[in-house]
Amino acid sequence: MRHPPNLRHLRYLVALADELHFGRAAERCHVTQSTLSKGMQELEATLGTTLAERTRRQVILTAIGREIAERARRILREAEALVDLVQASGAALSGELRLGVIPTVGPYLLPRVMPHLRREFPGLRLYLREDRTEPLIDALSDGRLDAAIVALPFDIGELSREDLFEDGYVLACARVHPLANLPRVGRADLSGRSMMLLERGHCLQRHALSAFGEAEIHEDRSFAATSLPTLVAMVEEGLGVTLLPQLAVEAGIAEGHEIALVPAPDAAPRRVVLVWRRSSARADDFRLLAKALRGAAGRRA
Repeated sequence: MRHPPNLRHLRYLVALADELHFGRAAERCHVTQSTLSKGMQELEATLGTTLAERTRRQVILTAIGREIAERARRILREAEALVDLVQASGAALSGELRLGVIPTVGPYLLPRVMPHLRREFPGLRLYLREDRTEPLIDALSDGRLDAAIVALPFDIGELSREDLFEDGYVLACARVHPLANLPRVGRADLSGRSMMLLERGHCLQRHALSAFGEAEIHEDRSFAATSLPTLVAMVEEGLGVTLLPQLAVEAGIAEGHEIALVPAPDAAPRRVVLVWRRSSARADDFRLLAKALRGAAGRRA
């Protein structure tokens, strides 16, 4: 009698197919490298075939390994859908929910909504993962996340979504900067200027560059920050100017810093949304979550 592979081993295979590195794949699966390596050996023994070629420098999936990895993705998604179906049949917004959130939204929105969620949905066990947009979308598609809070414009493919709110921008500069005393800044004020931004991979980096349409705003390539607090600290030292999301400003990111904040009402806002897989049976739960997030956003000012 043949025994089918277990879901844990299939998850190891999918992680290895994506990372092509045992260490990174193990980190992604929250296990040790030796555990993942042993799991892969057990999976190969169960299937009776070699799935990956291992060398000192790299990991290469065999042809059959790549095909099985793609099928494993579908199996894992269906398994996640079964869990969703069971949880959806219980109390509203209860059970485990793995939520991803981008770092330019999470710290400034979630602290405001968590007390409400704990009070209204005591059966909810929320696990948060903060990451950039593309890894979150990948994790959502693979079933490692149930839903994610991201900002548009971004290609979310066929994911379902609920709009949460629009998030505008504020110009941050040193108090001695020529723009500091303006009542507001627009395209003409910023055209031709260089701006400090988050490092590439953050959607906010692209959003800020396009916030004023065809205005020739340039990225200061001598510097790229990993977080908004780092940007604020650099602005305070007079090293440049930047655009901060209104959400972060209203949450107090600039408090205690000697910087000027100038309204930028003409900047095209980013749209913050909640996304999830269309196949998920928990759509009603996610709409309840979106409603709570919108309420927190409305109270943030």
